[in-house]
Amino acid sequence: MSRTLGQKRAEYCLKKLKELKCGRGDFKKLSAGLPAMIIQNGFGQTLAFLAAKSSKTESGQIVFKKEDKHYAAFSIISGWLKDPEIKILHSTITTEKELLLSISAMEQPDFLRAQKETLAMLEWLKRYANAALFEE
Repeated sequence: MSRTLGQKRAEYCLKKLKELKCGRGDFKKLSAGLPAMIIQNGFGQTLAFLAAKSSKTESGQIVFKKEDKHYAAFSIISGWLKDPEIKILHSTITTEKELLLSISAMEQPDFLRAQKETLAMLEWLKRYANAALFEE
């Protein structure tokens, strides 16, 4: 029997929360505000914000802090959009820069679909992150 898209979102979010490398308390607060951030500031701007907050420059190179809550959120969103069943972004996108460029180059209907799908997935992420399942 096939599963609904909502069930797939829920499963994905549970899996990603189990793999989380940052502080769960901080991530819980961030995940609660992500949908509002996307609605108020825009989808692309929110992704750019998450990428900027989770990166630093070392010796002229941009380095992402993999244990940062902002990187975790960016990674969870990008991973979901690259899922082959969702068919929003190509799974060949490997870097944060490629992802941001791909999002910014989307046609409006595709961009809105990506935003809508991200918001739907974030509702599951927010619910599970706020549950006591993942307390430290």
